[in-house]
Amino acid sequence: MSITFCRFGQQFVSVESDDTGHVTKTETKRQGKPVLPYSSMFIFAPNNGIRRFCHFVVNLRYFDLFIMIVICASSIALATEDPVAENSTRNKILEHFDYAFTGVFTVEMVLKIIDLGVVFHPGAYCRDPWNILDAIVVLCALVAFTMNRNAVRLGKPGTSASAKNLNTIKSLRVLRVLRPLKTINRVPKLKAVFDCVVSSLRNVFNILIVFCLFQFIFAVIAVQLLQGKFFYCNDASKLSKEECQGQFFEYNEQGVPTVVWRQWNSQGFNYDNVYYAMLTLFTVTTGEGWPTVLKNSMDATYVNQGPIEDYRQEMAIFYVTFFIVFPFFFVNIFVALIIITFQKQGENELFNLELDKNQKRCVDFAINAHPLCRYMPKDRRSWKYRVWRLVVSTPFEYYIMVMIALNTLILMMKYHRQERKTSMATTIDTAQQNYHNYCNTLIFLNSAFTVMFSFECVLKIMAFGPKNYFRDRWNIFDFITVIGSITDVLVSELQQSAFLSLGFLRLFRAARLIKLLRQGYTIRILLWTFIQSVKALPYVCLLIAMLFFIYCIIGMQVFGNIKNDPMTQMNIHNNFQTFASGLLLLFRCATGENWQEVMLDCDAGRECEGAGESCGSKMTYLYFVTFIFLCSFLMLNLFVAVIMDNFDYLTRDSSILGPHHLDEYVRVWAEYDPTARGKVHHTDMYEMLRNMEPPVGFGKKCPYRLAYRKLIRMNMPVDENGMVHFTTTLFALIRESLGIKIGPTEVMDQRDNELRYCLCRLWPVQAKRMLNILVPPDSELTYYKMTVGKIYAGLLMLENHRLEKQPQCKDQSKSADLLARFFGGVVHASHRSPRTSETEDDLNNVPRWRSPIKVISPSRQEEFGKFTKMAADKASDN
Repeated sequence: MSITFCRFGQQFVSVESDDTGHVTKTETKRQGKPVLPYSSMFIFAPNNGIRRFCHFVVNLRYFDLFIMIVICASSIALATEDPVAENSTRNKILEHFDYAFTGVFTVEMVLKIIDLGVVFHPGAYCRDPWNILDAIVVLCALVAFTMNRNAVRLGKPGTSASAKNLNTIKSLRVLRVLRPLKTINRVPKLKAVFDCVVSSLRNVFNILIVFCLFQFIFAVIAVQLLQGKFFYCNDASKLSKEECQGQFFEYNEQGVPTVVWRQWNSQGFNYDNVYYAMLTLFTVTTGEGWPTVLKNSMDATYVNQGPIEDYRQEMAIFYVTFFIVFPFFFVNIFVALIIITFQKQGENELFNLELDKNQKRCVDFAINAHPLCRYMPKDRRSWKYRVWRLVVSTPFEYYIMVMIALNTLILMMKYHRQERKTSMATTIDTAQQNYHNYCNTLIFLNSAFTVMFSFECVLKIMAFGPKNYFRDRWNIFDFITVIGSITDVLVSELQQSAFLSLGFLRLFRAARLIKLLRQGYTIRILLWTFIQSVKALPYVCLLIAMLFFIYCIIGMQVFGNIKNDPMTQMNIHNNFQTFASGLLLLFRCATGENWQEVMLDCDAGRECEGAGESCGSKMTYLYFVTFIFLCSFLMLNLFVAVIMDNFDYLTRDSSILGPHHLDEYVRVWAEYDPTARGKVHHTDMYEMLRNMEPPVGFGKKCPYRLAYRKLIRMNMPVDENGMVHFTTTLFALIRESLGIKIGPTEVMDQRDNELRYCLCRLWPVQAKRMLNILVPPDSELTYYKMTVGKIYAGLLMLENHRLEKQPQCKDQSKSADLLARFFGGVVHASHRSPRTSETEDDLNNVPRWRSPIKVISPSRQEEFGKFTKMAADKASDN
């Protein structure tokens, strides 16, 4: 008796089978989350009606969906606020919505506290960090509403107490931006990415401490050398603080003088104390603005003295040393450790399931793979079949590749010619005529290539038919490219009289080069890996988008009312006055483009847009430094980690089967199953595997004895027509090549159950409908069922018997006849006709050499069982 448990969401499926592999009982139970066996807040017992009602509501399937919708609506409301006109009608309407959102989150918090308790027992509300975050956001919102009501009812707008309360309310309202973080705990895959990021930070904490310690050392040295020496007078003619007095004339761009008071100012980045020194060195570490800091350091003289050009050239040694230690060494080590720990965290999730990442990806490929449909005309005497033979032939493909390469060379030959001034008018006319003829030749050649590719498109449509032609995505791309190229040629011919210029259509000329990507095995692997990398990025992108959203909302709340000044970085193009402009500004900062100047222009003391005396905040340094650290040093490197994770096969042994190899299996299967039925005859399967090179298939040089032993271990079930399934064969091939839950015959049933458990854990939805296809149940592998392993075990044993006992017998037909007696009509591959592409008529009629397999009579089951076990043991010994 064996029992296999699988969990699908909140459903548990148990499958019981007897010793012969028959399924005797299948149960499906829906398991709800039980009430914690503790008293909640010392008031509500586990069987209390109110607590049970709260538990029921919190665990409803649609409750989390409703909260997610409210979170999204709350986030949209935050993004649409007007930071400049705080008393606008839009903000008043959004304030009422904010009351409703806060009410919903308050009710959610109360329901969960009644259900789980507060903190005094395991599983309580405050034992979960995500619940603590929710409680902080809700409580701060309630306190802000209370203080706002009291300020409106009792406060006096002109008093300092009112301004202080207003600043406190704004600080509390800023915490509303943490609401989107509630979605992380509700999306499992997003939470998995977030946990990987947190684990990466935890693992690199030591290197971060060393990083800060070394930066502190450099900051102390810089303070000792340059403290108080980064000051200057706004009148460049004055070089000391004593001389920087009075007024002077300043001329604008039009030459109009203006009277300006002299001021003794400090540079935005300086070394007056350790705090500013650490900030300056962090800016230098990011590689932005460091030439300005280097120049100011080399021009520094003495305290209360202005700068003199290249007064201290030796300061360049300080920055060269700093660059070697930090940007070239520590930063790269930090980034490398982030990537490595992120990848290892993903491997740790599979540790308990005894699968590595490569095995998981291969199994994932097998689950999602489908056979391709390879069209072929039915009538082989028709002109359509001849055209089909032409367009699918290898010489035709090579011809198209050569034409694409030549077309690319023609595109590279175009250039813009600027005439040189010369006194020879005849020379100018001749040069212009030659250049004109050269351009006309290129246009003619481009038109010729367009006609050639159009002819290729027409031939393929004629050969495959419109329906089958547009099934292939590459054909769709070719068709769009041809249509765009034809339009380009027509527009180029009519451009002199046309009123519309479509210059962008010339992009279709270069798009022809993309067609080369589908040619060549290595290029297809790289393209497939690139696509897999893109598929693995959505949740990383979602986490980065959430980071941008939170910082953008904070920027709108804190810096949104700074006045736009064209002389600063906070201008009409760069500001936090709208959500869109704030995102664009943060994206610019994430790329490192002059972010330090944006930080300085958001400092306290800036002019306000509208009412207000002073805008900006001292929080700007913490805001931008944390954003640059989290975004540039951490989040954006997750892209690198994901891409490296998918391209790790470049540094791995090429003989190990990987998911990038398996696309070749799908492509070759289509040659034996052109109608994509998902089944081929087992003899075709053997020939197919021999036609595929390792590590996917066996290869043509693989000895047949070794191939037989591999097929015995794969042991796929064979139906009554001698056919094997596409997915079953692919999964068995992966399992045998990578050694996934493979062992001796006597423990294979246990290994199969363990593998089913792993599939249920990793792919709960897919395993529910494909579990018996991936890992056939014991009922399909028993003595009275035919399998590939039994067939090729018999072939291997009969071949050994013929070589050892009857070396004089050279006719293999006797072995085939003997095998047919055991297996009910299965003939050796040497007695079948050569494989040809199947037509629809062939698929409706089973050929004579594919006679149905008979079920072995009960009287010979015991004999057949002994025969099969002996063959399998002998194959294992060999």
